[in-house]
Amino acid sequence: MKRMILPAVKENIGCAVDYLKQGALVVLPTETVYGLGADATNGVAVAQIFAVKERPQFNPLIVHVSDVNMAMRYVEVDPLSYKLMDHFWPGPLTFILPLRRKSGIHPLVTTGLTTLAVRSPQGIFSKIIAAFDAPVAAPSANRSGRVSPTNAVAVTEDIGSQVPLILDGGPCSVGIESTIIKVGGDAVLLLRPGGISRAEIEKVAGFPVLRLDQHTAIEAPGMLDSHYAPDAAVRLDVVEIYEGEALLAFGSKRAKKSEKAIAILNLSPFGDIKEAATHLFDYLRRLDRRDISRIAVEPVPPEGLGEAINDRLVRAAAPREKG
Repeated sequence: MKRMILPAVKENIGCAVDYLKQGALVVLPTETVYGLGADATNGVAVAQIFAVKERPQFNPLIVHVSDVNMAMRYVEVDPLSYKLMDHFWPGPLTFILPLRRKSGIHPLVTTGLTTLAVRSPQGIFSKIIAAFDAPVAAPSANRSGRVSPTNAVAVTEDIGSQVPLILDGGPCSVGIESTIIKVGGDAVLLLRPGGISRAEIEKVAGFPVLRLDQHTAIEAPGMLDSHYAPDAAVRLDVVEIYEGEALLAFGSKRAKKSEKAIAILNLSPFGDIKEAATHLFDYLRRLDRRDISRIAVEPVPPEGLGEAINDRLVRAAAPREKG
């Protein structure tokens, strides 16, 4: 397949829209990670997402819209969700909301659920959606279960040969996927921690955000136990490094015997959680080398974006299904 890699600038918005109208896949940069985009109302186009990613067809997709008004064409937006959208959009916050009747969203997107995951991204992606005037389904632009891409190079190394157009917007500014919530009455459930912290949501909502048991039925993307995983095994909260391991460090204090590590990358030498989030997936990919069988990870504090970082690390370290 012939592939084009173009800079993510306004002059190329029309090109991306043309590809989407033709039912083709387009890789688009967001503030979180790079997304593999397709027309969410086109079943053939959406099926290509699942094929390229080798994604299980029980795992629903996030649909991206340009703003709240577009979201309301496809989902029923309650007052609290509207308040949160108004505050955080465009931005890394995804809502699970009831689908409207005859929404036009293809059933493959929702995998048979009566709800839809919807968010409004920052940057050129939002402008492309507005020009396309239709929602775009866009999971991370990588093979299913693997480490999400935060730059165009990572996309090309993973699935680049299967996608006709990639827009290169440089490194993602947030570097970790969106937070996913579900509003029910006066309660907000956190389905997946991400680029907006629980505390930020609580401040706007006015009451605590409850964490959903991760072993409940899949209601949103990113809820599989094993996900965001490199080929190398991942060992968490290490206090000592073993022979043959690479080290994913955090802060200024090192684990014992760190000099034994085959390679070391530090998420944030000064212990900055936001910096750590921007580096997480890129550094996991860089340590996932043929000569490294296991990546040892130093503890990362769970506060703020640390909750999302630890969520991704736990899923990266989870036992993987065979076959």
